[in-house]
Amino acid sequence: MPINFRKEDALNYHTQGQPGKIEVTPTKPLVTQLDLALAYSPGVAEPCKEIHKSDEKVYDYTSKGNLVGVISNGTAVLGLGNIGASASKPVMEGKGVLFKRFAGIDVFDIEINETDPKKFVEIVKSLEPTFGGINLEDIKAPEAFYIEEELRKQMSIPVMHDDQHGTAIIASAALVNALTLADKKLSEVRIVINGAGAAAISCANLILEMGARNKNLILLDSKGCIRDDRTDLNETKRRFATSLDIHTLKDSLVGADVFIGLSVGNVLKPAMVKSMADSPIIFALANPTPEIDYNKAIATRPDAMVATGRSDHPNQVNNVLGFPFIFRGALDVRSTQINQEMKLAAVKAIAELAKEPVPEIVKKAYGEKILEFGPKYLIPKPLDPRLITRIPPAVAKAAIKSKVAKKKISDWDAYEEQLLKRLGLDQRFISRIINQAKEAPKVVVFAEADNPRILKAARLVHEEGIGIPILLGNEKLVREKMKEHGVSLKCKIINPSQNPQDMERYGKMLYEKRKRKGMTYYAAIRLMRERNYFASAMVEMGHADLMISGMNREYPKCILPPLQTIGPDPHIGTVAGMYALMGQKGLFFLADTTINQEPSSEELVQIIGLVAETVRSFGIEPRIALLSFSNLGSAKGEVPEKMQTALKKAWEIHPDILIDGEFQAHIAVSAELQQKFHPFSKIAEKGANTLIFPDLGSGNIAYNLLAEIGGMEGIGPILMGMNKPVQILQRSSSVREIVNMVAVGVVDAQHKENRE
Repeated sequence: MPINFRKEDALNYHTQGQPGKIEVTPTKPLVTQLDLALAYSPGVAEPCKEIHKSDEKVYDYTSKGNLVGVISNGTAVLGLGNIGASASKPVMEGKGVLFKRFAGIDVFDIEINETDPKKFVEIVKSLEPTFGGINLEDIKAPEAFYIEEELRKQMSIPVMHDDQHGTAIIASAALVNALTLADKKLSEVRIVINGAGAAAISCANLILEMGARNKNLILLDSKGCIRDDRTDLNETKRRFATSLDIHTLKDSLVGADVFIGLSVGNVLKPAMVKSMADSPIIFALANPTPEIDYNKAIATRPDAMVATGRSDHPNQVNNVLGFPFIFRGALDVRSTQINQEMKLAAVKAIAELAKEPVPEIVKKAYGEKILEFGPKYLIPKPLDPRLITRIPPAVAKAAIKSKVAKKKISDWDAYEEQLLKRLGLDQRFISRIINQAKEAPKVVVFAEADNPRILKAARLVHEEGIGIPILLGNEKLVREKMKEHGVSLKCKIINPSQNPQDMERYGKMLYEKRKRKGMTYYAAIRLMRERNYFASAMVEMGHADLMISGMNREYPKCILPPLQTIGPDPHIGTVAGMYALMGQKGLFFLADTTINQEPSSEELVQIIGLVAETVRSFGIEPRIALLSFSNLGSAKGEVPEKMQTALKKAWEIHPDILIDGEFQAHIAVSAELQQKFHPFSKIAEKGANTLIFPDLGSGNIAYNLLAEIGGMEGIGPILMGMNKPVQILQRSSSVREIVNMVAVGVVDAQHKENRE
């Protein structure tokens, strides 16, 4: 479903913490005086002298080989038009984020205050020593054509205007597959392209390069069909001029096989769609409003194959499927350009990947039980992890074959491993969890509706399709808070004290559970005035699927009501807390960090089982290490012995789990050190991604240090082992962190439901 956000949301996103979306992070240590001498003066002189001897050594001693310049003058920014260089910077930073996330490529965004094409070319050309490649962005046509062409001629590094070629490459891959399904040949079909900007011209050129015939291609701009009798055509448009007696979009679509829209919203009418040939292919790519609504197009022509630029419909033509991976392949062979052969290789790789069986991890990410090649799946999804191992090698091979590569790759299997390491699949963990939650949203009761961050998070949970919120609190005060903080949300608001019938039946349930533990009937009913007890009772009685609390009170006070009302899973008997931490070294899970102060070896075995089940529910296979100050008994003491005892029991009870120990933390997470010192370890191949601590103190300290000093991003504490889903937040949780925790809780609810 489309995401509705306020202006304030977007502005806050960009201003919270450090302004903007990117930063520069050193890749070498800068701790000692020696480090400083090596990084700068006098040590830096040595690589400078080597590069002076041979320019190619700049790739060995600097980051140039993994650095792309994202460059714009702000003359055609998104749908905003010519808003200037400074105003384009948020978009260019965003492009940099995508480069990094999807292909591990670093970016400097450069916004240039120059609209003269010749001067712009001079400026960008002068930056060649800095970058391994140039991504031109948001430059208006026809100047964009001249700028890219001149830079490609004058520079010896790859240059690509993504607005032109990115869309063309992805749309062409979708077209190849759509024609296959329609059993039509590219050389025979009639193609109508509505729009004559940079992307449209590039689409036309690439389609012709692939085998379409010029006589079968009709191009239209804002004045109508581009005909050879028009006197207002520039050189670029004139190449596509037709002599056919066709003047309007309506005329051109009669009997047409393919429509590609790169123009404006709602220009393609149902009557025009009806006039097209059998099994029409309709790519309505205007954003955010397509030339025709997806559902309207399908309703008008059920035999049509439809793609849009939107993420809320099948077949999203999204440039992120192309540019990060194309540049990745080009950089890795030090290509001097991105030529037509490389673009065609990308088209082929994308098209072929869509025909392969889709991994479960992708289906879960998009909430799709069935995802297979067909009219609703013409191209891969942007979060498909296979893109990184398919497109860059194809592009790199094409660069080598077409003799524009300065570097050869001989071991393609090793190259694939390098690509996977660059990607860092942990970067997609949060989005995968959120998309998994969207697959089957659950009813979420928020116990603290008087908290502004809870209200904002509840709105996002609803709008993103993660869950159905119920708010607990005084309705009048809650609505006042909503108005004060600009939260528009239609959902149920319950004031426990004004629901005596619910208080009584919930209190009776609690009394039955606690009557032999000193709780009286009237005390149980009174407790239901307290929202954490009421929320817990709602979950226990099946009136909500998940409880969220923790913003207004300390963790122990928030967890007591659900422990008394819902209790632990009787099959396990132990409740534990876990954090997921993400950083440059990967994704790690830490437990127990919130509940058990001094767990026994028996409790540690139960915690291991809980952690393994939870991590697997996220689509990740746990590699578990038990931690201590000792390595496999190298030191004696109560802690190492406890962890060794737990390991032996865990091996017996959980033979399907990869687990070993006890290890010191640095040994546990390092495959290199384990292979060197303990090659027989069950987790030596890749090292641990899941760490079990001997006590609450060490686990909690480690988490907080890694989050604060180590700069790792965390999700948690994830509460495990409850009989029904409950998540208790940190009091400092941001709105996005609350939403993430709700997603974790919804996935837990799904998992428990499936297990039943």
